[in-house]
Amino acid sequence: MSSQHVQAYSSLMKGLTELDIRGSDVPSVLDLVGDRAFPLVMNSHGQILMAASMYGSGRIVVLGHEGFLTAFPALTENAVFWLQGDGTDDRPVGVHQTVEAVADSLSKSCSPTTVVDGFDKNLELAVFVTDAKSVSGKEEDLVEFLRCGGGVLIAGHDENAAQKNPAENTKFHFVANAVTSVAGIYFTQHPATVELLPVPPQIPSSWKSLAVRHRPEDDLEVLLQGISEFNLVTSHVPSELLVHGPKAFPIGATENGETFLAGAHYGKGRIVVIGQEGLLGAESLVPFWKNAVTWLDQGRNGTIGVSPTLPRVYSLFTSYEINCQQRDFSKDLSVFVCKAYIDEDKITELQEFVAEGGGMLVGGQGWYWAHTYRKKNVLTDFPANKFLYKMGVSILGKMIANAVYQAPHPSRDIREAYHLRHMIHHFTAHMTQGTDLTKHEEANLKKLGSDSAVFLQMKAHHCASYSQLLDVITDVVKTCGLPQVTESTPVSTAKDHALLHMGAGLYRAHPNRDKLLPHLIKDIPSLPVVNNYKVIVDADTTGGEEWISTGLYLSPGMETSVVVPEQIVDKGWEIQIGSQADTLRKDLLKRPPRVCVRFPVTARETEVYNLYGGLIYLVAPHQTQMSELEITVELAVLAPYYKFGVTTAEDWSKLRSAPAPWAELEFDNIILTVPSRVVRELEKPEELAEHWNSIMKAIADLAVIPTKFLRKERFVTDVQISHGLMHAGYPIMSHQPTAAQLVSIEHMMSKGLWGPIHELGHNQQRGCWEFKPHTTECTCNIWTVYVHEEVFKIPRAKAYPGLTPEKRKAQLDQHVKKGRKMEDWTVFVALETYLQLQEKFGWDAVKNVFAAYHNMTSFPADNQGKMNLYAETFSQVVGMNLCEFFKAWSWPIDPITEEKLCHLPAWTDHPMVHYD
Repeated sequence: MSSQHVQAYSSLMKGLTELDIRGSDVPSVLDLVGDRAFPLVMNSHGQILMAASMYGSGRIVVLGHEGFLTAFPALTENAVFWLQGDGTDDRPVGVHQTVEAVADSLSKSCSPTTVVDGFDKNLELAVFVTDAKSVSGKEEDLVEFLRCGGGVLIAGHDENAAQKNPAENTKFHFVANAVTSVAGIYFTQHPATVELLPVPPQIPSSWKSLAVRHRPEDDLEVLLQGISEFNLVTSHVPSELLVHGPKAFPIGATENGETFLAGAHYGKGRIVVIGQEGLLGAESLVPFWKNAVTWLDQGRNGTIGVSPTLPRVYSLFTSYEINCQQRDFSKDLSVFVCKAYIDEDKITELQEFVAEGGGMLVGGQGWYWAHTYRKKNVLTDFPANKFLYKMGVSILGKMIANAVYQAPHPSRDIREAYHLRHMIHHFTAHMTQGTDLTKHEEANLKKLGSDSAVFLQMKAHHCASYSQLLDVITDVVKTCGLPQVTESTPVSTAKDHALLHMGAGLYRAHPNRDKLLPHLIKDIPSLPVVNNYKVIVDADTTGGEEWISTGLYLSPGMETSVVVPEQIVDKGWEIQIGSQADTLRKDLLKRPPRVCVRFPVTARETEVYNLYGGLIYLVAPHQTQMSELEITVELAVLAPYYKFGVTTAEDWSKLRSAPAPWAELEFDNIILTVPSRVVRELEKPEELAEHWNSIMKAIADLAVIPTKFLRKERFVTDVQISHGLMHAGYPIMSHQPTAAQLVSIEHMMSKGLWGPIHELGHNQQRGCWEFKPHTTECTCNIWTVYVHEEVFKIPRAKAYPGLTPEKRKAQLDQHVKKGRKMEDWTVFVALETYLQLQEKFGWDAVKNVFAAYHNMTSFPADNQGKMNLYAETFSQVVGMNLCEFFKAWSWPIDPITEEKLCHLPAWTDHPMVHYD
């Protein structure tokens, strides 16, 4: 909770230790919405009985029964004092005559008071005190008074609460809500349980307060009238929406609970959001847009304005007789239709428009923005979310498939609609009270975990509703603890998945990480540290974003500061903790789903930490050239780190015993990240370096690229990776057993290194001579065969079991027998084609073909065109017409290619002739 809220609570509850509400007065439960409303009094059921908020420049306190004004005079005095700006406003306090007894009490506390028969905006008041019913006819004046800096103390209850019917839908007819709701406080028809309540030192919080009270059945009856489906089959790809506010609700969602259309009440107004602005102009959705406009207008028959930035929408609406005008926003509109990307200087104005009764229909997607601005946080930095989050809806960076989705039944299906706030409530009740989850809730547990982590990224500590969810997630994580997942103690339940995601997200967002840590990690090794350690780094990132090793490590939960030179501040640099960068989406987890975090360098000194620890890197952005940058790390653990040409034998004799559990070996063109245990006995790293330099030189020679790579390859081992035994990329990822092979020259020279070289080959593949999906797992093996033969001196027949002459012939025979179908031309069948070419024309021919592609500037986009270009290029390189050879492999060689090559002598004795 923000310091502003904390100070306000302290002032409002000063001197109070308990409140006895066990009387004849049955208060109404209050609902809170938005970023500024916060509870003052909460009972053991999580029901809020008193609350406060700010709106515009003013303040408001709301009590759930008018009897509280006189029952708790000290609270009333505190409230008036706070509403006066903590006593700084000496204008009089206006007290409505229906609560005249309050004036007598306030006059004793030296607050000047005046009793009035109704609110008058011409009165020079600092505060207006009233019961809820007496605001009738003065709602707009009171909202303006509040917005302009006035203080309002309002108390009352909905008499329908006495019916004790908690299942009844919350109504918005209660007159006082026209004032209080703009500040995010709603009177409900739900009666509160009366108790003797202690006053806690901090703002009260409870998972029970997340209980569903706003049921949008009535809203959906209007919104979904005549709607059976949402046809999103257009060229406009929507983003998923995260519904998290107490009065926000999903309208349209996939079968997996991914919301693409949502609504919300905010203050007196309403909003409808769809995850793609282009869909506002979708003809298939017009019946819904008609309903939406009706719901947003709230019976005013007011003016519907469509932003000039949406000409297609305006044209569509008018053609379907939706009465609207094409115009910019103004406060006299009833409903405004626009894109969600609101200019920052307009956000407050539009939020107040909705809070004071306006309707908005907005569309926007965040996946393209998230892809473009990878280093930014879509929840906090995406302009649309700066506008929407107060209303309880946020646009995510995830796509939703264009498809036809069934509309929910307004009353039946809404009970199973995925809503983050409601899911957290049910999950917490299940984990702490043992309540049962429905099958639908069980199915959504993994989504709950990842969504919770995403939501926590907002770090909106100034927002009361965010802080409430943060507190609830903190309590459930502290109560249940995190699964201590390891290779020997894997986890697989949806509950454990949810807790792991929640715990990691909570640690990043929590303001008191140190107190939280013991509940998250049970066994943190005590490792010796170095202080104010200086690292000198160079950066030349012509080849793309690059991780720069520091040779330092952070233990789990350890925090440190990294001081960098001024010239890299706000230049796209980041600090990364952890090298195991794969995000796991597996049912069985042998480590937490994500163990690598980044921090943007936006100041000379950056505080960094990682729940799971990890090696420390600087991440230099693409196209950066810097030299001799001095970095100072305040506190860290030394890691075994060898850099060829820099680290001396004497240095290594000490560093190989450095205490960090992860080590790095950096050579000319590759960096190996392995468990430290596999390098403890490595006495001559320079020999291993020379060996790897030879491997990488061979890879460059075959690819016909400079011997010095534009960016060094990285190879990281891990206890579990996202897919496969290994996978290519930056970094290449592999399981830990590979680590010992990577640092053993003897193993490589005797048994080879098929898997790792295969992945390095993947990183050399180019789309212009790749024929997906046929050659994806094939052409990378050209490098594997080459390195084994040229560096390891292991012939292809021994490099891989499938490359013996017998296996090759049997595989080829089977392929021909099956009809030489192109769909069967994959992996080792496809590799046979390239091996036959190499065995006839030699490795130099293969290299010359790759070199020829470097000189080309345009390429076909389809496989047929690319295969013809390859056949033509190889033929030109070797001076022989290879068309019949490729046709024998069922390549789609066209007559134009044959014509181009007809002047060359034909390869008539190619290996496939025997099968004709």
